[in-house]
Parts: sequence; C-alpha cells; structure tokens
Amino acid sequence: MAHARAKLMPIGRKLLVERVLTDGWKPADAAKAMGVSRQTAYKWLRRFRDDGPAGLLDRSSAPRRCPHRLDEGTVAAIIEARLQTLKGPHRLAYELGRPRSTIYGVLRRHWLSRLAYLDRPTRTVVRYERARPGELLHVDVKKLGRIREGVAGSYSVERPSRGTTASTPPLSASTFCTWRSTTTHGWPLCGHCQTRKARLVPPSWPTPPGSSPATA
Repeated sequence: MAHARAKLMPIGRKLLVERVLTDGWKPADAAKAMGVSRQTAYKWLRRFRDDGPAGLLDRSSAPRRCPHRLDEGTVAAIIEARLQTLKGPHRLAYELGRPRSTIYGVLRRHWLSRLAYLDRPTRTVVRYERARPGELLHVDVKKLGRIREGVAGSYSVERPSRGTTASTPPLSASTFCTWRSTTTHGWPLCGHCQTRKARLVPPSWPTPPGSSPATA
C-alpha cells in the first residue's frame, strides 16, 4: 500500500500512462503535470508494458529470495524445543547452536516469545483473530447494588431499625417516608427522616392518607 504522501496512486499512474500512450504526451510533460520526476514516469511506463494494468499496483517490499533464510526443519526444531522445555532464547541458543537473536526472531514471529502467550497444560498459543473488526464484542457487567427479590422500581421506604433514639424514633411497618429527588453517593436520601441506605418496602402496603406517591 502506498504511503499517505504518495504522489501517484494507482489511478494517477493509470492517468500518466494514458496521457503518454494514448494522448501522445511526452513522458517529461506527463511527469511534470503529475508532479513526479521523469524517472518515475518511465518506471510506471515500463511496468505497464511488462505486466499490463496489474503492473500499476503496489508491490511488496519483501525480497524475492533470501539465501540466508532458515529452512523449515530448523524453524520446527526451535519451536519444538521451546514448547517442550519452555526455555528462553539464551538457553536454546546454547543447546541448538544458533544465535540467540535468530532464535528470538523465530519465537517472536510464531507468538512464542513470552510464556504468557502459552497455555501451560496444552502448550498452545492463546491468541485469536477475527475476520473483520467488531465481529466479536466483549461486554463487561458490574453489579452496583443489592435489591431484595420481588422488589423493583422505586417504592416507599422504611428506615432499618438501629435501636431507639430520643431524637428520631425507629419507623414501624405502618410509618412511611417519601423519596427525595436528590441522591448522595448513589444512595437514595429519605425526605422524612433524612437517612440514607433506606430499605425498599413492597408496594402492597397501604399508602398513608395525605402522602404523595413515592417518586424516584
């Protein structure tokens, strides 16, 4: 793939070739119009004559041949030694007679450079890939509060019994409080007794006369 500041993309290369071969432009004039050098224009003209439209596409920068590349047997031996012994590149280099940089490169390309990537019992790489972005979604859930079974929504509340005090007596089942519109630190604040952490009361209990319905 061409870099972000490339002068010629595949469509621009095709236009340059058409101006020279079809419209009869000179390669120097076509290169000047496209903002590239004459050498670049001749390069794409040569590739088009050799490979046709496919020659105008980007090529891989990897070398076509690498004489010093490790053979498949050596790579397999390094991987097998790593999975059996779980030793690092320094120890494997001494045992296999290879430079530790070479062994580390093989392990890194096969996702074996860290023991955290391996499942110890099965000795397999813990890694997965999806075909397209967003194919697999992870959802994290967190329980923010404890609500008794059968209680949902916002109902009247009853203050939990904490003993009898002179200033604020404990509320019984027939004494109700109403919700306040504000909350403090995630806990509902009772508008009657000004207490937090109030207990929800099922809506089956009767509402006292003159009191407004409970609001969230």
